[in-house]
Amino acid sequence: MRYIAHIRESDHQDQYVEDHLHGVQSLAEQYGERIGIKHIAGLAGMLHDMGKYTDKFRDYILEAVRNPDAPPRRGSVDHSTAGGRLLYQLFHNKEKGLMAEIVGNAIISHHSYLHDFIDPNLELKYLQRVRDKQDIEDYDKSVELFFERVISEKDFNAYVDRAVEELKQFRAVPSTLSSEAKCMFLSKYIFSALIDADRTNTRQFEEIVTEGMESTVPPDELFPVYYGRLVNEIQSFSEQASAQSPIHLLRSQMSEQCDQFADNPSGIYTLSIPTGGGKTLASLRYALKHAIKYNKKRIIYVLPYTTIIEQNAAEVRRILQDEAHILEHHSNVIEEDDEDDEQNDGIMNVRQKLKLAKDNWDTPIIFTTMVQFLDVFYAKSSKSIRRLHNLSESVIIFDEVQKVPVSCVSLFNEALNFLSAYCHTSIVLCTATQPALDFVQHKLNVSPNAEIIHNLEHMIEAFKRVEIVDYATNNAYTNDTLAALVTDKIQEKQSVLVILNTKSVVKNLYKELKAASPDIAIFHLSTSMCSAHRKVILDIIRERLKNGEKLICISTPLIEAGVDVSFECVIRSLAGLDSIAQAAGRCNRHGEKELQEVYVIDHAEENLNHLKEIKLGKKITQRMLIDLQRDPACYGGHLLSLQAMKSYFQNYYTDMQSLLDYRIPKIGRSVTSLLFAKPVDNNYLQDYQTNRNQRPPQFLMNSYRTAAQYFHVIDNPASSVIVPYGEEGPEIIAELNGAGRIEDFTRLLRRAQQYTVNLFDYEIQKLDKNGGIRACLDGQMLVLTDGAYHEEFGLDMDNESWSGLNMF
Repeated sequence: MRYIAHIRESDHQDQYVEDHLHGVQSLAEQYGERIGIKHIAGLAGMLHDMGKYTDKFRDYILEAVRNPDAPPRRGSVDHSTAGGRLLYQLFHNKEKGLMAEIVGNAIISHHSYLHDFIDPNLELKYLQRVRDKQDIEDYDKSVELFFERVISEKDFNAYVDRAVEELKQFRAVPSTLSSEAKCMFLSKYIFSALIDADRTNTRQFEEIVTEGMESTVPPDELFPVYYGRLVNEIQSFSEQASAQSPIHLLRSQMSEQCDQFADNPSGIYTLSIPTGGGKTLASLRYALKHAIKYNKKRIIYVLPYTTIIEQNAAEVRRILQDEAHILEHHSNVIEEDDEDDEQNDGIMNVRQKLKLAKDNWDTPIIFTTMVQFLDVFYAKSSKSIRRLHNLSESVIIFDEVQKVPVSCVSLFNEALNFLSAYCHTSIVLCTATQPALDFVQHKLNVSPNAEIIHNLEHMIEAFKRVEIVDYATNNAYTNDTLAALVTDKIQEKQSVLVILNTKSVVKNLYKELKAASPDIAIFHLSTSMCSAHRKVILDIIRERLKNGEKLICISTPLIEAGVDVSFECVIRSLAGLDSIAQAAGRCNRHGEKELQEVYVIDHAEENLNHLKEIKLGKKITQRMLIDLQRDPACYGGHLLSLQAMKSYFQNYYTDMQSLLDYRIPKIGRSVTSLLFAKPVDNNYLQDYQTNRNQRPPQFLMNSYRTAAQYFHVIDNPASSVIVPYGEEGPEIIAELNGAGRIEDFTRLLRRAQQYTVNLFDYEIQKLDKNGGIRACLDGQMLVLTDGAYHEEFGLDMDNESWSGLNMF
């Protein structure tokens, strides 16, 4: 009898279990080999669906295909426990037990998320599955068929021995990570390799993808071509008259230094190019040359805001003359189910197709966000963790790295330490305002002589284009008084940019100025607008700035980190010193004029009670402004010095010390303690031993699923909703609703990212009551109705924004 893993939707062709297991094993081995764990990863692939060798699963999948509208009841067949149980029964001993637990947890979790080894109720969730679960259908028969049809028992034992040896070598690698952290990151890497290998093999079977059909130009051929095109762009620019200006000469020097530094071995480095110094292309120059020399597989840019992603990706595409191999990934258009999907395995419905859509960062150049990066390591999402293994053998550029959320600093540092020590990944922390990431308990293991730019203090001074003017210390502004200040400044200057901390204040000031100054072009930017909408506005702003036309722009902080615009005057509401410095980078950006002014104000109408990081940053910056009033020589004499920035971040992290490890008030634990606490610091383990007077009969003791369940990069997580903006937004919505093939979902979900806004639960509920939102794709996709999107402001919570409104 043949046993079936999947049945293809299009022609009802069977994929047999042994073929699927061998296919997943082969892919997992490839992913694991990158960091020396080929057999550990391969073992997970080889065993993950061993439980499909049962009559009950065969009957289940045949019935599901015969009756797709009434599939067998949920959870009727458990096929993911068998492989984990086999490892536990054969190898849960002193020599091989740790390997059995790491691989076994991945296997039993591959339809959900990694299990806790001990949970908040002091239950041993891993052991409950592999040791205690009673209803494992035909387990002995599955084992027999596995050794008969997949691998002989003798060869299997030899394979396990190689996996155990790889684990010993992995744990012996010198690193600042604790033993518990090493095992945690290894577990997540194995889980990533298994999830991606399983979904890739299943998708390829479903789409009848044969060997070679998905092959692309390998990076070792692509990157030298890219590097040549980038150098040609740099050389052509050097021949222009403007290339001899002081600013452009400094940019050229720093770009050359990046090129030379690329010969250094992989490590964790800092690139502290001053704001407006050309970080994107200089870092790309480093990345390409380093990737060529050290055979890296991809280059990943991690940025804080989608606005920068769109801008930088477009510029890189233009220079490298390639659309196909550069991926933007910044929004989860489809919200992932927080459920075990084992009951749907083999049933090719919409939800399964969305899971199988190619979303694994297997692309030579990627632009993504800090949220997406951190979710790869820590979120309860098989979609996110699927990408983890593709961070190996990469160059990762963290642009505007100071925007790492304070609660995630320790987790961020440990993830980078793992990538650097184990994954042959080179990391560049790229910003004009380097945070003090070595000033915290879980320190970042930065390489010796890490700074790429020579004589940094001199470079910062030579790059000075603005002066910070303190309008905050002795005044508090309202929108009325701020509108008067903006009106005064626009009489003196051709362009004024105002950056405020909250969307409501931005919107209200925009309305007030527009009513008071109808003859001046006034623009509004906020995250209530989708990316495509903001891009249209920014393109118009850049064109007007280029032509010297008068304009005012009122924006939330989205514009200040890396957006390539240059205003004659900037007004910034008080916030952290890093934000003040980034806002200053939007003023006189190319040194077009003599020193220009950046005015710092205190806005009395901003409610920062739910923005604790901005609120604390504002408080520290206020103290520093007072210090400078009392002693103009302190902090090196100005607010944008290296000395000022170092002092700011040390004070900031000191005041935020209790939050750095991602504290979870509901359970009184931190994410760091749940993931990699030593036994003596593991509260659940200590409580278990006290209550039961014995140690749990297992090697690992940490709580992976509980940590992931509570982890959210943003305190109040939001959901992505597709908006019907312009012509393309409605078109994407219609095509997604009509899509049937996995490759169509892959293509459309990537396009849809630029037509999304993020909404909190209370906003979704209000829109639902107002008829402003609807669900599609079996509830997997949320879409705004036409009336809920405003052509000036974006999201309209009252669902009253019908078309026909004029922007200017």
